[in-house]
Formats: sequence, C-alpha cells, structure tokens
Amino acid sequence: MNSNGKINGKGTSVQAPNDTISESTGENNPSVPVSKSKVSSRFRHVAAVHSRSRTSCLSHDTLETPSFLGFRNLMVLVLIVMNLRLVIENFQKYGVLICIRCHDYHRTDLLLGLVLYALVPCHLFVAYIIELAAAQQAKGAIGRAKRTADMSQSKTSRITKSFRSTWRIIAWAHALNATLSLSVTSIVVYRNINHPLIGTISEVHAIIVWLKICSYAFTNRDLRHAWVKPETMVSSMPELYRTCPYPQNITIENLSYFWWAPTLVYQPVYPRSSSIRWLFVSKRLAEVASLSIFIWLASAQYAAPLLHNSLSRMATLDLPSILERLMKLSTISLVIWLAGFFAVFQSMLNALAEVMRFGDREFYTDWWNSPSVGVYWRTWNKPVYHFMRRHIYTPLVGRGWSSNAASVWVFVFSGFLHELLVGVPTHNVLDPDDFRYTALRKDARHQW
Repeated sequence: MNSNGKINGKGTSVQAPNDTISESTGENNPSVPVSKSKVSSRFRHVAAVHSRSRTSCLSHDTLETPSFLGFRNLMVLVLIVMNLRLVIENFQKYGVLICIRCHDYHRTDLLLGLVLYALVPCHLFVAYIIELAAAQQAKGAIGRAKRTADMSQSKTSRITKSFRSTWRIIAWAHALNATLSLSVTSIVVYRNINHPLIGTISEVHAIIVWLKICSYAFTNRDLRHAWVKPETMVSSMPELYRTCPYPQNITIENLSYFWWAPTLVYQPVYPRSSSIRWLFVSKRLAEVASLSIFIWLASAQYAAPLLHNSLSRMATLDLPSILERLMKLSTISLVIWLAGFFAVFQSMLNALAEVMRFGDREFYTDWWNSPSVGVYWRTWNKPVYHFMRRHIYTPLVGRGWSSNAASVWVFVFSGFLHELLVGVPTHNVLDPDDFRYTALRKDARHQW
C-alpha cells in the first residue's frame, strides 16, 4: 500500500479519501498561510479551527470593510412589508375610494386651459419679431459704423447714442412681452380656473415659456453685441455656435426647435442625435402613463383621506398627533414625489429629447448621493439649474456680487417661481379682497 491508497482483497488499488485538511481557511485565500501540519483522516475532530488572531467584521479593528448590501435589501423588504400593511389597513378602513366620474371640473376650466395652452407660445413668436427687428437695427449700425470712419467725432457719438437707445427699447419690449406671458396666465388661472390640475398644467406651461423667452432674449443680446464687435466674436463665442452664427439663428425653424426642446437655455445650435428610436419613445411614454395612473391612485386612495383626517388634529394643536400625522403623510408624499420625478425627468423628458433628437440628456445626476442640500439643489433639476446659473448667478457675479449674495438671490427667485406654481392653481395667493373680508369679519365680531 502506498501513501495515498491501499490494496483490497482482490488486489485492486483503491484511492483513499483525502486524509489531510487545512487548519486554516484553505488554499483559495492567498492572504492566509496554509499550515503544513497534516491531520490523519482518522482524527478529523482535532483540526485547529482557531489558528490565528482575528477580529469581528463589525469591529473598528477589522482590516477589511464589510459589505452592508444584505442590510440594504433587508430594509427594502421591511419597507415593502410595512407599506403593504398600510395598504391593507387603508382598504379595511375606507374601502375603494377610486372614482373616475367623481372629478368635479367645469367645462369652462377645460376650455380656458386649452386657450391658454394655445396662446402662451405666441409670446415666443413675439420675441422672434422683436429679435428680427433688433437684427435689422444691428445690421444698420454696422453699416453706419463703416461709414463713420471719415465722420466727425460728434456725429459718431450721436450715432452711438442712438444705437444704444434703440437697444434699450428692444430690452423693454422683451421685458413687456415676457411679463405679459406670465402675468395674464396667472391672473386667468387664479380668477377663473377652479380645477387644480388644469390650473397647475397651465401655470407650469406659462412659467416654462416665460423662462424660454428670457433665455432667448438674453442670449441673442450677447450674440448681437459680439456680432457688432467682431474683435470679441472669435474669443468669446463657443465653437459649437460657428455652424449657425448670428443673425442666421433668427429664424422660425430655430425658434420652433427651441420651443419644443427639453431645455430652458437657448442656444443657436444643440448637440443632436442621428435618428429617432420610436421603440424607445413608446417605452418612455408607457412609463409616463403608468406612473401617472399610479400617482392618481396613490393620491386618491391614500393621500387624500390621510390629509383630510389630519386637519382636525392640526386644528387642535395636538403636537403628538400632528407629528404622527406628518410621519404618515411623509411616506406617501415621498412615494408620489419619486414617481413624479421618474415620470417627468427620466421618462417624459427623454421621450421628448428622442423625438427632437436632442443630444444632451443629462436632466439630473445622482442627487440621491448628495452630501449637502446645495449639491442636491444643483443636481436634481438640471434644466432649471442651468437657467439659474447661466442667466442669473453668473451675470450677478460678473457685476461684482459675491458668490453667497448671488446664491441667495437665485434662491429667492426660485422660491418666487415655486410660489407661483403652487399658490396660483390652488388659489392660496394673498388677495386684497381677502384682507377686506377678514377686516369686515373682525369688525362684525367686535360690534356683536
């Protein structure tokens, strides 16, 4: 018999089982030395399990950071189970609250919403007419500048003064046009549209068009200034713009593309994709439809009754009850917000970008990993962030404002737009009539 086998009764060599086991973790771990001592297969119970000093994986002394992926999966399962329990509890308490025919809206609301949706983009084309006139004026200014080489200094100064005053008129025309596009819509929504969803859609559309008008005016103003001063044209203009220099960008086609492009920042040229993937578009639209239905169901079945039951607790200023209700509302609010974020920034904007062959589709970045609130605000809504940085923050810093002061102004401006977006459709903006009504009620109570 050799060292690895033995001879049976028939004279056949039989392989013996492995008679050695490692006292350590084995050969697969190169960081652990394999013990040279061997234990016979007859003495398996004497293997040295504790052969070296080791630490618990959750201790601070551990050399390798453990993975917590399993804990994350466990928390996800716990959240799913907890929310399923709330779903069952909701159905047991309220039953089915979904009612397709129970929506109270007037035909006037729908008609006004359609009229506003059709009329608001007309202000974009008014901005195009203003810019067309400005381009013609700039061409005339360049022609006069070429003829002023032999003119006297006084005549040249008069031409320059007239040129600047004309540009001020153009700026006021843009400001009036942009103000009308937003103010008229806000007044109509606040006074005449009672359905919050129709009012919100109309107000969102008006704010988007208003921001596009502002960007269109600001960008073309700088392009016009650079065109009048050719010495700054090459050094200050991006390389991308050379394929469509000013004033070749002042066309209906160029403006129409900017109207539908998923961006708030105007450029004469955008990066474009080569073709349209209609299957991709259909998938994104299916996601928008599915998530919209989910948001509607979650709002009607869970959020609405929870909010209704919270009003009485908040009216009595019962702090423990208020805290408990806020925790309940925070869960369903977060779920609805996440569904709305994915539907808008991932599905809807990507579908629109694919149809428009819009190349830059970074509508958000990983805001869920933000180390601070400032990083979160800069990453979760990139279209608005690009507008604020390009047309508000950077010009203010260029005029001598500090970074903190410019950031505060951007925050105030963003808050004003959010108040319009929420307060106007829900009729929560303070009205002078409300003050007079409140004063009359106080006088009546005092007299009584």
